[in-house]
Amino acid sequence: RTPTPGASLRGPTSLQWMLALLLRSPLSLQTMPPPPAAARMASSGASAACGRLLSAAEAAAVDEELFESFSVDSLMELAGLSVAAALADAFPLSSHPRPLVVCGPGNNGGDGLVAARHLWHFGYRPTIIYPKRSQKPLFVNLAAQVGALGIPVLDAMPPGADEAHHMLLDCVFGFSFKPGSLRAPFDAILPAMAASTLPLVSVDVPSGWDVDSGPAGGADDLRPAVLISLTAPKACAAHFDGRHYLGGRFVPPAILEKYGFTQPAFSGAEQFVRL
Repeated sequence: RTPTPGASLRGPTSLQWMLALLLRSPLSLQTMPPPPAAARMASSGASAACGRLLSAAEAAAVDEELFESFSVDSLMELAGLSVAAALADAFPLSSHPRPLVVCGPGNNGGDGLVAARHLWHFGYRPTIIYPKRSQKPLFVNLAAQVGALGIPVLDAMPPGADEAHHMLLDCVFGFSFKPGSLRAPFDAILPAMAASTLPLVSVDVPSGWDVDSGPAGGADDLRPAVLISLTAPKACAAHFDGRHYLGGRFVPPAILEKYGFTQPAFSGAEQFVRL
């Protein structure tokens, strides 16, 4: 888990990280917090890599412009694929084959359903928590697609989740979430995620965070080890100090120019870039 913003960084030293790299121990690499220098530079690195961080209003405006030339399902497919690819980079199949994917009722949850499907095709064996299922045709179809693969879809956090899985993928809320609006069943699910000992990966915005100002500072705040931003990092990423990825290899140059942000060069056919 990453430390509370402003807290001192205790744990492995840079030398210990170098030893972990030399030993190529996937489990030790994925469960250790970032080295101190990387943690201090994380938020400034995201801003420098992308030019700036987007506010909630700007993120919504970018999405609206994308929807003028992309359908929702095509954007969701591309976003979910980038999430699955980034997760596979952060947590290799050889050491972390069983992700627990927690999906909300909106587009972030849809990204999670798509990511779970791609992870299954990558060889992972995900389980999905999807307690509040949308009846919109797009989401009904996404649920049917994961069901056709035999991926378990549950309504609540299962007992013994930490022992049965290797990481949590947080796809509950995105940049439209308003602090103070947390209702059942997520008022129980988010604290359970915060209490979990599993490494946590958040998609775009750690669920429960204010998109502009970050975590509230309470005991139930999610503290992801990995953040996968989509399109561009949001303002709350300034409070994140773990491993940071960017997905969303579909933004036209005109939108980049209009909103004053950039995307680092993606390598080859990769669907993500490390920030």
